[in-house]
Amino acid sequence: MEFTGKTALVTGAAGGIGASLVQRLRAAGARVAVADRSVDGIDAEVHLPGDLLDPTYADALPAKAAEALGSLDIVVNNAGVITRGAVTATSDDDWALSLGVNVEAPFRICRAAIPIMAAAGGGAIVNTASCWGLRPGPDHAIYCMTKAAIASLTQCMGQDHAHQGIRINAVCPNEVNTPMLRSGFAKRGFDPDTAVAELGKSVPLGRIAEPADIADVILFLVSDAARYMCGALVEVNGGKPVQ
Repeated sequence: MEFTGKTALVTGAAGGIGASLVQRLRAAGARVAVADRSVDGIDAEVHLPGDLLDPTYADALPAKAAEALGSLDIVVNNAGVITRGAVTATSDDDWALSLGVNVEAPFRICRAAIPIMAAAGGGAIVNTASCWGLRPGPDHAIYCMTKAAIASLTQCMGQDHAHQGIRINAVCPNEVNTPMLRSGFAKRGFDPDTAVAELGKSVPLGRIAEPADIADVILFLVSDAARYMCGALVEVNGGKPVQ
């Protein structure tokens, strides 16, 4: 896949999937703007640090990326958080964080990016949803709800903006071996290496996903190879159902 001359904005660029995707996009010739709370040490053409919970920051990201890069062909809303527990164990802060990062920020970024892309004749947007947003899972009520929301929003936007040459799709992973997953195990008192290995036994392919497994699918979705995909929810789960 060739991205020479293409420009991209990637949120959550400091995380496992985001970092892998940025590396792949740049290796394929794209110029990339990266967004995260901290973007120190990330090799990219443009660095746009900030807090996605700040509406002003999220609203302005596409325009800032387009101005700095000269155009905006690709947007990947990759940033996300995981809130665990039943509704009765969910605090107001959990609710606000999950809705803000997983739903409101991608909504704001898409809303701002679509007119920029439409004026240029088109583009590609990928949102990171989850298998857990397509079917219910235990003890992740708010997480499942937010990922269901972004999956539905993706399908609706895919229909509404296809006529403008903008392809909007979502990738839906199951568990991925990222720093976020591993820190979650550590916070609950588990050894991350042992926990990841045990979790891999529940996957038909024999392991949970690595960040590159998901980044490669996103790369495909924003490439011309996926030129007829629009409003799709692409599961990348190693054959494992939500359980």
